[in-house]
Amino acid sequence: MTTVGYESFQWREHATATEDHMSTSTSTSTNADVVVLREGTEGLSMESYAETLRERLPNHTVALARTPAEERELVPQARVVTGITIEEDLLDRAERLELFACTFAGTDHVPMEALAEHGVAVTNAGGIHAPGIAEQSIANMLVFARNLHEGWRRKQNSEWRHFQSHEFTGSTVTVVGLGSIGQEIVQRLAGFEVETIGIRYTPSKGGPTDEVLGFEEEDVHEAFARSEYVVLACPLNDLTRGLVGADELATLPPNAVVVNAARGGLVDTDALVSALQSNGIQGAALDVTEPEPLPNDHELWDLENCLLTPHTGGHTPKHWDRLADIVAHNVGALENGGSELENVVSQ
Repeated sequence: MTTVGYESFQWREHATATEDHMSTSTSTSTNADVVVLREGTEGLSMESYAETLRERLPNHTVALARTPAEERELVPQARVVTGITIEEDLLDRAERLELFACTFAGTDHVPMEALAEHGVAVTNAGGIHAPGIAEQSIANMLVFARNLHEGWRRKQNSEWRHFQSHEFTGSTVTVVGLGSIGQEIVQRLAGFEVETIGIRYTPSKGGPTDEVLGFEEEDVHEAFARSEYVVLACPLNDLTRGLVGADELATLPPNAVVVNAARGGLVDTDALVSALQSNGIQGAALDVTEPEPLPNDHELWDLENCLLTPHTGGHTPKHWDRLADIVAHNVGALENGGSELENVVSQ
C-alpha cells in the first residue's frame, strides 16, 4: 500500500455533521467514508456493527450496504470497507479505497492479491475473540480435571453415585501458539498454580510461559511428554497442519487432555479417535474439527471422553465493540499517514 498523507487522504468535511450522522443511520450515502457490507457473522447484526462504528467515528460518515446494489453504489466511493470479504469486480471502480477491514481473524477467503494490486491495505479481527476462547479453553480443562462431564452424564440418568476427580493444581499445560489467544490463556492460567510450556515459531523471543520451545518435532514431543493438558491456539498453515498426529498422541501421557481451540486441521482426526477409543489419552475438547461441520454420524459424537462445541469458543457480545475500536483506530491512522495501522495482514 502506498503511504498516504493527511492532505491526500482528506476525509469529507461535515458542515452539518449531526444531520449527516442522522441520515446515515437510516439511509445510504454515495460519499460514505466507511462502508459496512451486508453479510454478517456469528448471527450478529451488521446494522449493530455500523451503529457501533458511528459511535466511534462521530465525525465520519458510516453507511451500511444492505443489498448487492447498495454495495455496488457505495464501495466505489469509500475510503474504508469492512465485512467478511469484498467482491473483486468492485475493486476496479473503488479508486478511493485505502483499507479493507475484514471482520474475521482469518483472511484466506479474501482476494488478497487483487487488493494488493489495487494498493488496498487489509486488516483483520485478530484478537477480538481471544478472551472468550481463553475462557472456554480453561473451562474445558477444568471439566476434565474435576470429571464434571461424568457428573452431567449421571444426572441425565438420575444416578446419585460418587465419582473420582482430580486437581488441576500442579498440572503442566502446554499452549501451542503464543499469539493473542495463547497469551490470554496463559494469563488466565496464572492463578491455578500450574506449570506452563509455550510453543512458538521463534522461541528465542521468550514468552509468558515458564518455558518456551519451538515447533521442531523434538521440541513438540518434549513438551507433550511432560503435559497433562495441551491447548492448541496456533494458526493452521503448512507447518502446523496435522501437528497432532498418531506419534504426538502416543507421546502424551495416558491422563493427558487435548484442547483444540484453533483449527480442526491441526489434529489428525482418525488418530485422535483411535487414541480416545483405546484410552491412549484421557480425553479431548474440540471447538473445531476436521471435517467441519462434523457429520452427524461421525465417531466423535459417541465418545464420552470427547467434548464437542460447534466452533463457538470465540463468540462474545463484545464482538462489534472490539472490532469497531480497531477500525476506528485505523481510520485515524490513515489520516496520519497509515503507518500505525493495527491488525495489519497486508499493507
